Amino acid sequence: MTHPVTLLDRLRIERLVWTLDQQLYDLPHHSRVAKRREVRANLLEASRDIGTSVALKRLGGSRRLAEEYLEAELGRRPRHSWVAAAYFLTAVPLLLNFFLSEAAGAYEQAITAADPHATGTYTWQGISYLQSPIVYTFDQGNPGHVGGAWSPLVYVLWIGGTIACGRLWRLLPRR
Repeated sequence: MTHPVTLLDRLRIERLVWTLDQQLYDLPHHSRVAKRREVRANLLEASRDIGTSVALKRLGGSRRLAEEYLEAELGRRPRHSWVAAAYFLTAVPLLLNFFLSEAAGAYEQAITAADPHATGTYTWQGISYLQSPIVYTFDQGNPGHVGGAWSPLVYVLWIGGTIACGRLWRLLPRR
């Protein structure tokens, strides 16, 4: 007996395929796409044969299936994570620059709050170990500034954090 595959059934299948795809990001792109297509085709065929609910139930969930795919392709040993490394590599500069910019802006506002027509040069040492000093130049209350670059320690922590978050040392060949 053939079961009709409704729009709701297709949405349920696509949800599982999308969830599986999210869990397979450590696989190479072509392999991940192939697995996604294979699972979608198998689920559609199974849905026609036994119904979507039964087909999805028999699959056993996307997490278990993703683990099996990852284990089959990358082995059982602990794996690195390019996704985690990319998140850390991207998020740290965005967040750090945001907070450092807010702190520099607060210092600038403090100067203009104390003297709205400030004229002269002011130096803020910045946040120790994270950035270089910032020099503000005011002309009749109009601000300008230079400095505030990341310190070398930030670059070291950024690279080290990326390696640690992505567990990238696992890429090294085993002896």
